[in-house]
Amino acid sequence: MRRLEQAAVEAGATWEGLMEHAGLGVAREALRYLGDPVGRRVLVLVGPGNNGGDGLVVARHLHDAGSVVALYLWRRQGVEHDANWQQCRQRGIIEHEAAHDPDLHWLTVALDRTDLVVDALLGMGASRYLDPSLAAIVAQVNAVRRQASVTTGPQHPLVVAVDLPTGVQSDSGAVLGTALYADLTVATGLPKPGLFAYPGRMYRGHLALAELEIPTHDLEALMSDLLTAAYARSLLPERPLDAHKGSFGNVMVVAGSLRYPGAAFLACAGAARAGAGLVTLAGARTVLGMAARLPEVTVLPLAEGDWGALGPAALEEFGKEVTGYKALVLGPGLGQADSTRAFVERAFGLDTPKTKPRVGFFSSSAEEQPSTSSAVPSLPLTVLDADGLNLLATIDDWSERLPKEHFVFTPHPGEFRRLLKLESLPEDRLAVVREAAERWGQVVVLKGATTLIAAPDGRTLVHDGANPALATAGTGDVLAGAIGGLLAQGLSLYDAAALGVYLHGAAGARVRDDMGEMGTLAGDLLPELPRTIKDLRYAHG
Repeated sequence: MRRLEQAAVEAGATWEGLMEHAGLGVAREALRYLGDPVGRRVLVLVGPGNNGGDGLVVARHLHDAGSVVALYLWRRQGVEHDANWQQCRQRGIIEHEAAHDPDLHWLTVALDRTDLVVDALLGMGASRYLDPSLAAIVAQVNAVRRQASVTTGPQHPLVVAVDLPTGVQSDSGAVLGTALYADLTVATGLPKPGLFAYPGRMYRGHLALAELEIPTHDLEALMSDLLTAAYARSLLPERPLDAHKGSFGNVMVVAGSLRYPGAAFLACAGAARAGAGLVTLAGARTVLGMAARLPEVTVLPLAEGDWGALGPAALEEFGKEVTGYKALVLGPGLGQADSTRAFVERAFGLDTPKTKPRVGFFSSSAEEQPSTSSAVPSLPLTVLDADGLNLLATIDDWSERLPKEHFVFTPHPGEFRRLLKLESLPEDRLAVVREAAERWGQVVVLKGATTLIAAPDGRTLVHDGANPALATAGTGDVLAGAIGGLLAQGLSLYDAAALGVYLHGAAGARVRDDMGEMGTLAGDLLPELPRTIKDLRYAHG
């Protein structure tokens, strides 16, 4: 945003104009939230930078709308060069310096009488823990609101944050020691990633946008997309009247083990409920005898290595069949037995020894000869999930040897960390997911309360779909199957991942609304998937 703002100024805009647009946009959203502004008491918390300048613009507009406005200034200096501050003084707006209120008595009294608090203390770019004096202000606002909500209910002062709640890091969503709880955050220009990442997401409240005078093509060049219903609707595959099961593709699911036979059922059902024409479950013979399955799902028994685990000998049977499929889902509940690892290595051509490193600029001709690979020819587009990813993470140089733009990886944070060989994930997960997708040449879906999707070409999607009802075993298996079912219907890797994530999240929301957040099961998602697709397709007639 800083680069975009600078480019806008160089193209003819002014900093004052950008600040006026931002502040006016925030004021309009605040007025919608506040209702009739006449006589309502507003306290604007003003910091030292541009965010504080936006707050001064908000204060002026709310005053002009009839509100009784007061300013609480933290470390803001230079009124003689601050046109917005001067305009507030010309209007006689009350102001008080935080430096003159060491015990926060003035602030506490003001908060008790306030209908609306505008948080304009810090904006984007903050990365250090809050200064103790600022942290005390934040803590006091939170405490007064918490106490007021207990004693007076909805009459506690509403908090509107300008761009970001103070204490939330703009890129990662990390909390810088403490953070202000907002009822509404009005992002300026574009929402910042930290508003969607946890724990920052818990502090933002509702989200609105104050647009700036920045050319649309400049915004589109840099921003991630929010995965919305309109975006997902544009990806829905057609269902022609003269279709037959072959019209909607076939997907093979390699899943399940003695410990996790249910994962195979959930992944297959996810693919079928997402619209695939034919779903086949391929698994160890023992597991196929244990796993519950849809009667519509066909089976491909495969040879076992360890008891109930796929063995290398299964590759021949698998290879003969899978080349006739449009999509493959591999990994849900598959287990990590040595024989299964060998199967995965051979199926993806990763069982060959690494080429010896060259010494200087020359190597022997023998060193340059590639080893013979046992990879399955014409492997279909593949969703790699759960133990498929865990097994991949144990193989050296896998990212250099897998065919590019052929896989959708669907890791949760632990699996993603193992693929990256990191002890812990960096806070800025959006940047890490984008870099991983580009480096590996695959589509990556990092699952979580906020799910992130990245393509090798740099495109990214953010799905703001937190739902405790989905925090239960097996929901990831349903997602992997749904993405595979969409691949079978002809969607690209990125589009199938995006639509699958949206449908999975929307179906989860339906389950939560119907059954609550506690006690739901992954299987409850399955009948909601086709209902979600129906609602999405016909939402606008």
